[in-house]
Amino acid sequence: MTGVTLLRGHTFHGRKGAVENGFRYSIDYVLLDAEAPVAAPRLFARNRAGVMSVQDRDHGGPPRRGRGAPWARAVLAAHGLRAERLMLLAQPRLLGHVFNPVSFWLAYDGAALRAVIAEVTNTFGDRHSYLCTAPDGRAIRPEDRIEAQKILHVSPFQPIAGGYVFQFDIRPDHIGIRIDYTHDKGGVIATLVGPLVPLTARGILWSALRRPLGARRVLALIHWQALKLWWKGASYRTRPKAPGQEVSGGPSRLKEVS
Repeated sequence: MTGVTLLRGHTFHGRKGAVENGFRYSIDYVLLDAEAPVAAPRLFARNRAGVMSVQDRDHGGPPRRGRGAPWARAVLAAHGLRAERLMLLAQPRLLGHVFNPVSFWLAYDGAALRAVIAEVTNTFGDRHSYLCTAPDGRAIRPEDRIEAQKILHVSPFQPIAGGYVFQFDIRPDHIGIRIDYTHDKGGVIATLVGPLVPLTARGILWSALRRPLGARRVLALIHWQALKLWWKGASYRTRPKAPGQEVSGGPSRLKEVS
């Protein structure tokens, strides 16, 4: 059995372009082995109801119809990638509520991070995943800048144009993820940063009391920021058709940093 760790982090979003906007919120993620039984407090549940839980149906495929780790394994295999260990970094269900704007599948060989699948979900219920790897099969380093073309409509105030640059600084005691989205008229910088600590019953209760709706709070904050952008005069774009492609990216999507 493996333990579960809690990311007591914060997320920052800063808008680039003519209409500026920025916010920073605290947020809780959990990191766990996606395939092994977990050793965790009784208040934490795996694939069943609990005060805090992680359920496979929320990840790896369409929202609420996910397949979990077998889906991620199939994505890696389709791109000629293997992993000894598959970890999931995601916001957990808290009192039954969940919304993950982005969660991450971390594929390891020993201590080496070989690939990351960034699973992006918008507020309309559409999902697309970006496979991030180094082109030569080596481990992903914190200084690596991994590029991906934007596929999924995320914000009605941003176009489906341009692309992302991902950076992953994943340590045993700390998470640092940066996503820099750029198009010809602006973009957004988003980060997820914080320490990793063992998940305890006290930590679960603290999360439940501090943010009783868990990730649903994030959904409400997204709509609040959208209202602010509308008030500031940002151009609104109607929702396009969801992409038919489930996963994009893969090897050769990396810029070397000298």
